[in-house]
Amino acid sequence: MHVTSEQAQKALEGALKKAAETRTRMCIAVVDSGGTLKAFHRMDDAWVGSIDIAIKKARTAVYFGMPSGEIGELSQPGKPLYGIEHSNDGLITFPGGVPIVDDDGIMSGAIGVSGSTVDNDDKVARAGAETIGVCDLPEHPWRT
Repeated sequence: MHVTSEQAQKALEGALKKAAETRTRMCIAVVDSGGTLKAFHRMDDAWVGSIDIAIKKARTAVYFGMPSGEIGELSQPGKPLYGIEHSNDGLITFPGGVPIVDDDGIMSGAIGVSGSTVDNDDKVARAGAETIGVCDLPEHPWRT
């Protein structure tokens, strides 16, 4: 199952609303369950460098079925996923990418946000995901 165009637009709108509340300028990317870009928005004056980061955060979340920040925790030196950010044509392993999951626990895509602090990026991404579903999958073996 893939996130639909209508759902992707709704997720963008939810993220944009939260970005306005945080007074930030963001790049927001929504990808489908295969990691293909489904929707994108760059707010006025958002950093150009955040375009690629937002897309890669979304892909990181969908490729591994968990928020990009959790991948970051697992990819530190001595951890089981050390070096993973060099795979898949580059991943982003800090917060701001979250899976989009339906009420049955099925992941249909992910949203990635870049343009502010990682805390704000994560809040904005979660707000977008939550407009059309939830943003956490059931427990994963790597998460224990």
